[in-house]
Amino acid sequence: MTQPSSERVEKWSVFELALRGPSDGNPYRDYPLKAVFRYGGREVTVDGFYDGDGTYRIRFMPDREGVWSYRTSSPADQLDGLSGSFECAPASEGNRGPVRVRDAYHFAHEDGTPYHPFGTTCYAWIHLDEGMQEETLRTLASKRFNKLRMCVFPKHYAFNSADPDSYPFAERADGGFDFDRFDPRFFAKLERRILELQKLGIETDLILFHPYDNGRWGFDRMSADTDEFYLRYLIARIASIRSVWWSLANEYDFMEEKTTADWDRLFRVVQEADPYGHLRSIHNGTRMYDHGSVRFYDHAKPWVTHLSVQHWDVTLPPIWHRQYRKPIVIDECCYEGNLPQRWGNITAEEMTRRFWDSAARGAYCTHGETYADPKDDIWWAKGGKLHGQSPERISFLRDILEDAPADIAPIPEIYDVPTIGVEGEYYLQYFGIHRPCWREIPLPEDAVYKAEIIDTWEMTIREVEGTLSGLSRLELPDKVYQAVRIRKLAES
Repeated sequence: MTQPSSERVEKWSVFELALRGPSDGNPYRDYPLKAVFRYGGREVTVDGFYDGDGTYRIRFMPDREGVWSYRTSSPADQLDGLSGSFECAPASEGNRGPVRVRDAYHFAHEDGTPYHPFGTTCYAWIHLDEGMQEETLRTLASKRFNKLRMCVFPKHYAFNSADPDSYPFAERADGGFDFDRFDPRFFAKLERRILELQKLGIETDLILFHPYDNGRWGFDRMSADTDEFYLRYLIARIASIRSVWWSLANEYDFMEEKTTADWDRLFRVVQEADPYGHLRSIHNGTRMYDHGSVRFYDHAKPWVTHLSVQHWDVTLPPIWHRQYRKPIVIDECCYEGNLPQRWGNITAEEMTRRFWDSAARGAYCTHGETYADPKDDIWWAKGGKLHGQSPERISFLRDILEDAPADIAPIPEIYDVPTIGVEGEYYLQYFGIHRPCWREIPLPEDAVYKAEIIDTWEMTIREVEGTLSGLSRLELPDKVYQAVRIRKLAES
């Protein structure tokens, strides 16, 4: 059976093929479905999935313009040997493709556009009621975060213990879960929310496992077979969405029933099942090992694309860069708020400082907010509304970095103040809690530069009178949270 070429899908968007097939037995396991997509001499194999009520789907993200053909294979006769084609059209404005690792420090979209992650955290927002979810999207639409860190599974944790309306796995009559069957309603919701985030320009950093189950559901201690069954189904459903990142786990080292070998295996499952090579990371907890050091997964392993780190000391990225040579996102550096827990009560000033300090050392930081609320409606857990003062300052930093040269990197030769830039062309220094009244800036003598004083809290930029060349003395405001930007003037 051949279907005519009638559908037109833009580059890096989703082509979907819906098919009718058997619903007897257990369709989630009994009737695997694949399709091979071809463009010229290139072939991409993707998994299909059962979506309930006798419907099977295959989703594909084309990355080249032109006509693609496909052919299905399955042990089910209704699903086997179906062929057809579709046209891949140019990407529309704002569609830059998936985010990739560009080099040891940077990310970029597949079309080459630099991407600087300025993320926030709403772990369980899709497990709340519809009204709260919609409020979260409205809040995100009014801010400038471009990455959201969130969980697939529900959480039973501080300030977050409500039952969701649906779960990834089908519920049994006795209140447990059938780990051989999924609930398509849940995945439809997840897909819808990821696509809504995409429309807002937000990448979804999706946490695949976490330890916050507390024996309530059993999602944190499934069998190895169930773990893989779940991952392959999830990836078949959503890997075709260009804005997805895979975070294997949050605080993986708190899941004591899994070993490093288990995480290696799960990474390889994700890498094998995802035909598009989305970003992959794993996030550590803060249990101490070996003279007070935090236990890291070995980020040098080839299936890890970048570091997703939990650490309060944002001065450490240069050490991690030397060890792993991969981009670093400090996805938890503590949260702006006033909770009694030590991780949830730093000031907006301190959150902003950690973002700037990370950036000046060649890394990125992720925001979270944890202000006490009578209803426990805390952004970090549930979404809803933001109340803090750091998001606007984080947006200001995003403007600064997006205006910088694409290849900025740490300049270690300037050792006493974190500095990022392009040697001889561009310098961005951040003083943080230090407040020098003046600084000597070593610049090349054969070029002319302009300097600006940036107040990172007040969000002001003041141009310094005159120009600089060679070793230059620069008068500073003698206050905290100041930065200096120096740019080479174009030759006349």
